[in-house]
Amino acid sequence: MAEPGETARLVIVMTYENIRVEKRGAVATVVLDRPKVLNALNAATFAELDAAFEELGADHEVGVVLLAGSGERAFAAGADIRELDAVGPSEGEAFALRGQAVFRKVETLGKPVIACVRGFALGGGCELAMACTLRLAAEDAKFGQPEVKLGVIPGYGGTQRLPRLVGRGAALKMLLTGAVIDAREALRIGLVDEVVLAADLMARAEALAEEISAQAPKAVAEVIRVVDEGLDLRLEMALGLEAEAFGKLCDTADKEEGTRAFLEKRRAEWDRQWS
Repeated sequence: MAEPGETARLVIVMTYENIRVEKRGAVATVVLDRPKVLNALNAATFAELDAAFEELGADHEVGVVLLAGSGERAFAAGADIRELDAVGPSEGEAFALRGQAVFRKVETLGKPVIACVRGFALGGGCELAMACTLRLAAEDAKFGQPEVKLGVIPGYGGTQRLPRLVGRGAALKMLLTGAVIDAREALRIGLVDEVVLAADLMARAEALAEEISAQAPKAVAEVIRVVDEGLDLRLEMALGLEAEAFGKLCDTADKEEGTRAFLEKRRAEWDRQWS
């Protein structure tokens, strides 16, 4: 991360056909780059996302990843319907499992991924946003799981992540009607974490990413892991998971540096290893 008053150099770290990946200091940005089809998620895009997040997860310099869509109209308008139309019963399960695996890689990256949603996030696009650690929405963002209108159900995690985020009733209302909701309603039900002006979306995401990447890397990773794993456990077991992680972190250079910096009233200097 750049020091105050400095501007971190923008580096293009990976080149693909359907996505763009850039890195500025400890913050990487992945952009879905198919604006002519509203950044629809086809097989090639899934393969590129898989490869990009594999590399970003192993990149020790990257602490936070921003995920956005190219253009002003869409984050991602969903799966490529032409590909879906060709899927028969023998391929359907594999079609869903492929997307689930890529989104799970995003979800379990070990470092925060912030969805930056402008325009449509529908179907697979909404599911991709839900797989991220946090979700920021522009005021023009629209969210929906319209799969029932196509005679199917969400296949990339929508039936599971949506109720975990917004509760059973609100999730079923969206899933059963296929309705599209705006950013303010998404904020009200807990689908997104902040709503900002469209012009401010990326600047706000970058500021949040810088704030997170200024913290102790191992602690950031453990917060995400313990929260996600604990959600599926009984409280007593989840508390044990928390205590175990707390104890592990007490045996790190980050903990020693963090407590010492606090007592000495100075800024902590972390070992910048993010994976």
